[in-house]
Amino acid sequence: MLHIVDDEEVIRDALAWLAQTRGIAARTHASATSFLTEAGAQFDAAGDCVLLDVRMPDMNGVAVFDQLAARGLTARMPVIFLTGHGDVPMAVDTLKRGAFDFFEKPFNDNQLMDRVQQAMASSCTAGEAAQVQVRLASLSAREREVLDLILAGLMNKVVADKLGISMRTVEVHRAHIFDKMQVKTAVELAGLLK
Repeated sequence: MLHIVDDEEVIRDALAWLAQTRGIAARTHASATSFLTEAGAQFDAAGDCVLLDVRMPDMNGVAVFDQLAARGLTARMPVIFLTGHGDVPMAVDTLKRGAFDFFEKPFNDNQLMDRVQQAMASSCTAGEAAQVQVRLASLSAREREVLDLILAGLMNKVVADKLGISMRTVEVHRAHIFDKMQVKTAVELAGLLK
């Protein structure tokens, strides 16, 4: 979902139409407060992106970005700033702090939509990485030990000897690891965690 946050209705409508021409679902927000309120339930959705105007009457875009960053959401919800009043130091500062990009109005439509699509792809990747971390956190301490030894390429018998447990116990841990990590083979597991 592309969230368009701009106080100018003409800009919001034009950007929503532009997104539609690329097959991108868009939701418009007339103010920063509206965006933070209405989009709150969607902050964890992978594949999201925010086109955020810098100057708005209720709260400026940089303050909104700061709120997203404080919640750790800028990777899963990349922000592309739009402004008619930007300056180089502001652009550099927001990019250093994690903004995905910064465009000055008027902007090139195709370049902007290309960056939106790249940001949405980046968001999906960040969402997948976060899911892997959640799965890893679900492993017990012993399962983590077995996981590390599996990733080192050791056979079940060697893992059992190293940990001082039976081979059958290693097999049970291995099955639990594969189940929790949602993989079928050690090769898939290694690819997931590379």
